[in-house]
Amino acid sequence: MGITLELAQAAVQAAHQKSLELGVKMNIAVVDAGANLVAFARMDDAWLGSLDISIKKAKTARFFDMPTGDLGKISQPGGPLFNIEHSNTGLITFPGGIPIADSTGRIVGAIGVSGDSVENDHIVAEAGRVAVANR
Repeated sequence: MGITLELAQAAVQAAHQKSLELGVKMNIAVVDAGANLVAFARMDDAWLGSLDISIKKAKTARFFDMPTGDLGKISQPGGPLFNIEHSNTGLITFPGGIPIADSTGRIVGAIGVSGDSVENDHIVAEAGRVAVANR
C-alpha cells in the first residue's frame, strides 16, 4: 500500500509552510508507491516550468528510492549511471526529490519540489518528508 491522500496532503502542507518560511514560491508534488500523482500544489506565481519538474522529481525519487540529488552524483560523465536521466521518459537528477517512508521505514511514495535553487528545493522537500515520517 502506498501513501494515503491524508499523508500526501500533510507532506504538501509541511512543504508549503517551509516555502513560506523561506520566502520562495514552489510547485510541490507527492506520488504514491507506484509513482502516481496523489497530491499537488502550485503556489501563487510559482514558475510554470517547474510544475513538470516537481512531478518528475517525485517520480524519479520513487523509481530509484533515493534522493534525486544522490542520483545526480552517480549519473555524471564517467559515473556508473551516466545518461540515466534519458530513461523512463525523462528523469530529474538534481536535488528536490526525496522518497517518503512510513513510520516503519517502508517507502510509500515520494515528494518532488521545484521553484527556487536546488538547495531550497531540497530543504522544502525534506520538510514534507519529515511530516510523514513523524506520523
